Amino acid sequence: MLRPRSGKFGPESSSRLFRFPVPRASFNPKALVSRLNPVERVVRDNGGMADVIGRLGSLEVRLARTTKDIRRCQRLRFKVFYEEMGATPDARGFVSRRDIDAYDRLCDHIMVIDRVGKVNRFGQVKPRVIGTYRLLRSDVARAADVDFYTAGEYDLTRFLAANAGLRLLELGRSCVLEPYRNKRTVELLWHGVWAYILHHRIDVMFGCASFEGLEPSRLALPLAFLEHHAAGDRAARVRALPGLHVPMDRLPAESVDLKSAMKALPPLIKGYLRLGATFGDGAVIDRQFGTTDVFVTLRVADIDPRYIGYYGADASRHAA
Repeated sequence: MLRPRSGKFGPESSSRLFRFPVPRASFNPKALVSRLNPVERVVRDNGGMADVIGRLGSLEVRLARTTKDIRRCQRLRFKVFYEEMGATPDARGFVSRRDIDAYDRLCDHIMVIDRVGKVNRFGQVKPRVIGTYRLLRSDVARAADVDFYTAGEYDLTRFLAANAGLRLLELGRSCVLEPYRNKRTVELLWHGVWAYILHHRIDVMFGCASFEGLEPSRLALPLAFLEHHAAGDRAARVRALPGLHVPMDRLPAESVDLKSAMKALPPLIKGYLRLGATFGDGAVIDRQFGTTDVFVTLRVADIDPRYIGYYGADASRHAA
């Protein structure tokens, strides 16, 4: 659930009233059905960003705008997190077959769509959502008066104080459909994130990244690698909450084989590391999702220039 700093969300805005009859000259059946259908309701403002952020072959990346878009992202997350990775759904998720939480109402959702998709039983090609990322800006969280999702696992007090006045972006709920887990899809997903960062002039990115599994002892090598070689400023590190903190220094620094450790890192964590990210103090066991989480933070100014050059300082590489 959302973690309010004070108060809760206000009531939803009241629905519009439709007056009949509609003048014949302006009657548009499709437009009327779209207005009456809550699933097609536009619930996100792109804030000046183009509808399609980028394209690569049959794939395109865009921001979710309608209720239907967000539900498609939630269905993808359910398929990956619950059906494939074995997370435990609550009753609502089990019935709806969607990964849902209250933050979905606040966040922006980047979605990668395969325009070719798959053919349905009527022989029609149906585009499908094959990748997604959930984004929460600090100004949005502040306006809603809620804490970040990550605050449920890590103490962000020092982090927020150290970055006061900067534009922060929390990233989470990242997933890609199994047949599409390749360089092309991940590259387009990151193109969308990079374009979003530039558009909103983000200064710092952060969030939780995950290892599969609930046994830190089996993750001793990669966790020790992050602790000894990617800790950043130890005096300002974000620390896991009391009662959740799992030590990461499970091996001495001298026994960590760097090559083997890099191979043991999940692709997302490895990608963050290559960009220049640093990691927090302590892992957290997430029993619902069956993962071991680590805190990651990345200052935009610290991103390796090679990657900025690759995607373009203006996010032009895969621009639509």
